[in-house]
Amino acid sequence: MNRAEKEAYLRDYELLKKQGKPFFPYAVMKDSTMALIVVAVIIVMALVLGAEQGPKADPTTTTYTPRPEWYFFFLFEVLRVIKPPALVPLATIIIPTIAMVLLLLLPFYDRGAQRRPERRPIAMTALLMTVVVMAYLTYAGATAGPPSQIDVKVPPQYEAGKLVVAQSGCLACHKIGDNGNGTLGPNLTQIGARIPRNAILRSLKAGPGIMPSFQSLGEQRLNQVADFLSYLK
Repeated sequence: MNRAEKEAYLRDYELLKKQGKPFFPYAVMKDSTMALIVVAVIIVMALVLGAEQGPKADPTTTTYTPRPEWYFFFLFEVLRVIKPPALVPLATIIIPTIAMVLLLLLPFYDRGAQRRPERRPIAMTALLMTVVVMAYLTYAGATAGPPSQIDVKVPPQYEAGKLVVAQSGCLACHKIGDNGNGTLGPNLTQIGARIPRNAILRSLKAGPGIMPSFQSLGEQRLNQVADFLSYLK
């Protein structure tokens, strides 16, 4: 831009500025009015439609499926994918922070003067990748199975025992594959290679140590559990 073009631009800018209206109170009044309308609509919807409260918290249940608010589903899914406890800071802090910093720095490493989307490949690629990844993670987090789910693949004849283990709260103390806590009880991922089936069945009935007895499950389901656990080798 030469000097003449710059002077013409400044003259046009001053003319447009004089024809316009000041930010205060005009723009402030519009923004304030719209904000009040939005708040009023939210209040009316809360009073008319109400808010879903759900059942009371029960710390003893093993069937409750915890879920965060919908806008945290993507982070919830990242935590489900990155399961080792040592990598939790990577999923909760490092990865989201890196993604946010890259988006904030986008104007600095994509400094093109073009405004048309098809001429801004870096910005549009970053936008599309962000939308697609967050949409996929949000959907996956919203449709994820319960924490009692066991992802180990077994033959059909052992599915019944796997279901009983998942529903009986075993994963609260034990770990099977990538599922469960494994804090109080031993890892059961390869228990069939260490303990014979009859010993597993006796442990289920007697409840050694701090482990409770599962005699109340009945003989059929106890045998199904023993069959499943003895298969894990």
